[in-house]
Amino acid sequence: MSVEHASKRIIDGYARGDTDIAADEVWALEAHLEKCRNCRDRLSAAVSTTAPAVTALVGTVWADLEPRLAATAPMPARRRWPARLSRWLTPTTVPWLAMVMTVTLLALLLDIADPGSGPSQVSPLLLLAPVLPVLGVAASWSRGLDPAYELTASVPRAGLPLVLRRTTSVLAVVIPALLAGGGLTGVSAAQWLLPSLAFTSTTLALGGVVGVTRAAGALVAVWAAVVVAPALATSRTPATLQSAGLPVWGLLLALGIGVVIARRGAYSVLGAHR
Repeated sequence: MSVEHASKRIIDGYARGDTDIAADEVWALEAHLEKCRNCRDRLSAAVSTTAPAVTALVGTVWADLEPRLAATAPMPARRRWPARLSRWLTPTTVPWLAMVMTVTLLALLLDIADPGSGPSQVSPLLLLAPVLPVLGVAASWSRGLDPAYELTASVPRAGLPLVLRRTTSVLAVVIPALLAGGGLTGVSAAQWLLPSLAFTSTTLALGGVVGVTRAAGALVAVWAAVVVAPALATSRTPATLQSAGLPVWGLLLALGIGVVIARRGAYSVLGAHR
């Protein structure tokens, strides 16, 4: 399969730092340069030809830096986080996912220890299932938990595609665990799967405005106050998690997805990491 390379006009303009290049062309070029050595070599040659001042500056900096690098002791070898895996998860997400799994296990044990006496009996696993994925999503896109968040937000592939990849990785871990727990306790996936997806999409939708972590914290707090606390007080499954409430969750899921698509550019800025 042939590979379409960047045109000479775009590469020369990018090397000169032209400001009249369209933003989508810049984004496409930078994404292409990550994978195409041929175009990287062409860009290097263009910089040498069209921007000699930049070449001279780089040479001066390297001439000053090279002796210092030679005198610097090498860092001890350590296990590196795989580059391919970093597209889906950050190293700091793993402990959070472990925490989410622990909460799921505790809810499962509570269900098994006290299965209740009727169909209206509240299930801890059912109450927690809608918000458990949200905790992992917040951890995977948090400024405080990702030390490389500035680099992450500035690379060409940042933005909505990276948000969706990390969200998918969280759901791929949490959803099977909840399915297994529901199978052991008799909790139907129809009761919690749609609310979980709706909560996740709403978190991402609000995250484009106030930051993903803030949106997740606010939604979890509202869920705890409005649904979990009354359900535990009355020992009854809330109406929001019964079959009658599924159309509402479906509407919230559709609205959340629509807002995320409409505001897809908002995830390329640092504010989304708040």
